[in-house]
Amino acid sequence: MTAKSIKRISRKAGLPPGTLVHIGERKAEQVKITIIDYDESQVQEKIAEKIEECFPFKDKPTVTWINIDGIHKVEVIEKIGNCFNLHPLILEDILNTGQRPKIEDFGEHIFLVLKMLYYLEKEITIEQVSLILGPNFVISFQEREGDVFNNIRERIRNNKGRIRKMGADYLAYSLLDAIVDGYFVILEKVGEEIEDIEEKLIKNPTPKTVQIIHNLKREMISLRKSVWPLREVVGVLERGESSLIKKTTGVYLRDVYDHTIQVIDTIETYRDMISGMLDIYLSSISNRMNEVMKILTIIATIFIPLTFIAGIYGMNFRFMPELGWRLGYPAVLFIMVIIGIVMLFYFRRKKWL
Repeated sequence: MTAKSIKRISRKAGLPPGTLVHIGERKAEQVKITIIDYDESQVQEKIAEKIEECFPFKDKPTVTWINIDGIHKVEVIEKIGNCFNLHPLILEDILNTGQRPKIEDFGEHIFLVLKMLYYLEKEITIEQVSLILGPNFVISFQEREGDVFNNIRERIRNNKGRIRKMGADYLAYSLLDAIVDGYFVILEKVGEEIEDIEEKLIKNPTPKTVQIIHNLKREMISLRKSVWPLREVVGVLERGESSLIKKTTGVYLRDVYDHTIQVIDTIETYRDMISGMLDIYLSSISNRMNEVMKILTIIATIFIPLTFIAGIYGMNFRFMPELGWRLGYPAVLFIMVIIGIVMLFYFRRKKWL
């Protein structure tokens, strides 16, 4: 949790439990309320102008999905909570967008907190989604308009699959399954990014590459915090301890549980790979430095005997016999060239070059 998030939570210090205060960023200008009411034979969809339009659907025998985009207006959350008899602590958690994924069973309804992931402006965006599962309704609360539920809406409209034949628990499963499937899309893109970074590390590592690795590492930490508690949430639903979850739906929840474990394993694998990337970067830099030092050492080694010869004949003593020899200068140059060629041949034979 960042210091900014802690600062927002501190605004509630000293207030009684259940006090409704929005904690988080305001990600929507207006609150949008969408109602989808259906059974096997018909479907009704409408956008509510006022929250009071949702109240008649509480006791209808059909399945009703009420979706609220934008949770910054406390009075809207309070009104729907009063109508559907939601505990004040549930409303408090809905307004606090810093919650970890969790599940709470209140008997008449089940409260779920989930994290929905998607790409926004080339960055992984984490949004809190709260679900209320009742006997014949599901209420979803989102921070902004736009989600991963469009396929579910289309299945309801076109009567595809089992969703119109099943109850509210199957609708809640479908929403949960859509969120988990969205994780695979994110992980696929993260995997591609990891492959690109690995190529850069081997071919041409730069300080910018290290910054990319650090950013990716922070994203994986956020992903782990968002996904890891989901294992417990799905596990509780899958065990079918609540009367709101039918046995027929439990089979599908077991499939979501398996997907959740797969997501967690993938995240852990990626975290290990990213941690190893820093070692790869340091090794690549060290190897490049060793190559440079090897070349410089070979050059220095070749010039040591040449410098020795040049130093001897640079002393200019009066009685050095070679100084008066007409062919002395070209002979010394020839010897120096031969020494350099012999040393280069020796180094190449030793595979040092």
